[in-house]
Amino acid sequence: MLRDTLLIYRRYLRQTLRTRLAIVFGLLQPILYLTLFGPLLTKISGVRGFGGDAWQVYVPGILVQLGLFSAGFVGFGLIADLRYGVIERLRVTPVHRSALLLGRVLRDLTVLVVQTVALLATAVALGLRAPWTGVAAGVALMLLMAAGVAALSYALALKTRSEDAFAPLLSTALVPLMLLAGIMLPMSLAPRWLDVVSKCTPMRYATDAIRSLFRGDYSGATVAEGVAAVVLLAAVAFAYGTRRFVRENI
Repeated sequence: MLRDTLLIYRRYLRQTLRTRLAIVFGLLQPILYLTLFGPLLTKISGVRGFGGDAWQVYVPGILVQLGLFSAGFVGFGLIADLRYGVIERLRVTPVHRSALLLGRVLRDLTVLVVQTVALLATAVALGLRAPWTGVAAGVALMLLMAAGVAALSYALALKTRSEDAFAPLLSTALVPLMLLAGIMLPMSLAPRWLDVVSKCTPMRYATDAIRSLFRGDYSGATVAEGVAAVVLLAAVAFAYGTRRFVRENI
């Protein structure tokens, strides 16, 4: 399976490198949020819910947004493969069925790492100061979250098999998840009912955990809850995604 995963990974990575402009545009939106909205938060670091300075609160939220949207939209590429018969041709090969999912997700994470490095470099230039061990741990948690979201995106693309059905489903899911994650401001600033609703989503726990890591808090309950939520999300997503790929190739 490892050999087949690397084979699928290399194939789709080469395909991605031929469209590098898409990587740039995928990074453009979070950088615009960072540069245009971030400076507005520098004077409110004392507000309830801000455990560190404004950048330590805002940058983790933007990282979660980048992971959500970069990974969420990958299903469109699979729908294109379905249309052009790529999946149909792969069905007759001896490649491990799980590798068809894992290779794609590994490619998506490679692209996301490049985008994350550029985003963090911009954030440091604007004023982010955080322990690098915490930043590395936060990025790792975000990548695991993105891997789960990508697996779900591919599974739903196989289920819908059409951009017309997949696009509204994706927007209906991603926008509430992004807002309830509290990427702009901590959800502790929200009304109680909205705070309670946000606790039903794994992205809320992931965002809070990454913020704690950026502050250098590695052992608190917030980090443990975030790790548990993201691990559960990834496990469920890969189980469902693998099942969909196996059923597609029966």
